[in-house]
Amino acid sequence: MKPPTEVSVFLLSLSAPVVLFTLNNIPAIQEPLPVLAIGIFVLGSVCLLVHFIVKTKPKVDPLFYVFAEFSFTCLVGLTNALEQDGFIWGFMGFYLKMGEPHLSCAYAVMMSYWEGVFHFGLFLIIIHRMFNGKSYRNLGLLWAGSSIAHQIVLIPGVIVGKHGSNLRPAFVRNVPFFLAPFWVASVLFNRPTQMPIITADKISVEQEKKLTSRPVDLLLSLLLVGAAIFSVFRAFVVLDCSFDFCFTYIYQYEPYLKDPVGFPKVMMLVYLFYAVPLLAAFIYGLQTPGCSWMLDLSIFFAGAMAQTQWCHIGASLHSRTPFTYRLPSDKWWPVISLNVLLAVVPILLALRCHAIPTYFMKPVSKGHEEKKKK
Repeated sequence: MKPPTEVSVFLLSLSAPVVLFTLNNIPAIQEPLPVLAIGIFVLGSVCLLVHFIVKTKPKVDPLFYVFAEFSFTCLVGLTNALEQDGFIWGFMGFYLKMGEPHLSCAYAVMMSYWEGVFHFGLFLIIIHRMFNGKSYRNLGLLWAGSSIAHQIVLIPGVIVGKHGSNLRPAFVRNVPFFLAPFWVASVLFNRPTQMPIITADKISVEQEKKLTSRPVDLLLSLLLVGAAIFSVFRAFVVLDCSFDFCFTYIYQYEPYLKDPVGFPKVMMLVYLFYAVPLLAAFIYGLQTPGCSWMLDLSIFFAGAMAQTQWCHIGASLHSRTPFTYRLPSDKWWPVISLNVLLAVVPILLALRCHAIPTYFMKPVSKGHEEKKKK
């Protein structure tokens, strides 16, 4: 009897550390081009093995191959994080030297933990639901938001930061990992949202309420406004704003923003050009009834902000960040509180949208309602 698909993917992913340890002890392949070639061969082999796992299944969702392939790379990431923090050794030396040296910096280590724990667990749950006929759309959107945010900070950050002068051929392997989450997101966004059946009368009553009559939505709106202001402020800080309070903040409160690795600067600009417009859209959605897009976009955005803030907070405290760029101990509580709040607010918004979605639903016509009852 074959084990469940998610168990097979789990066991296949566990081979990642074995593969890394083996390759790390073969001197002949420890050059830039062979590292790239071996990386492509390993990922191709994983894809073939994944196909063998499901070849007897009558119908397989094409997204399964993406989730299974990424599951393997999640364990590669976790192995890297554990080695950089000194828990294990002898796995990643060859790849850090001839593949992607930036993976040894604090931001990449925190990113690897996120992939190896959160993403990996998410993949196993998604695959389990996929092959048991259950919806995984929301979980998929959560991952897509997280993964896209990860890539649009990582790739530009490596190029413009201090690691940009030391790019190796293996860096191009990030291209498919950059494109795949966008494809997954487009597929999932185009699938119908599962909406509860609520009577037209209930929808009408809820949507007639003003924002001031919905204290939770009012509080969320204020928090979203605060998040937008904080994001704009930090973007000006990394752009070397000449105001005294910007200078004070970057040197006395959050010096990690000027770390030459490049990731903090790119992240703040991503917030300015992408997060702030989305925050404005959510504020609009909380005041305007019938914005059904809030359900999907809030989950997507929650994944993105959770991932970026985890990496940002962790890297600002990590021992691999030079001491001068680490968070000052006497400013720990205010800075960490603001950063945690920036991650938590989108999660609270997503929970609110999905817990009581009535305000965001399109009104149901009476004829349609009667048809449903029959």
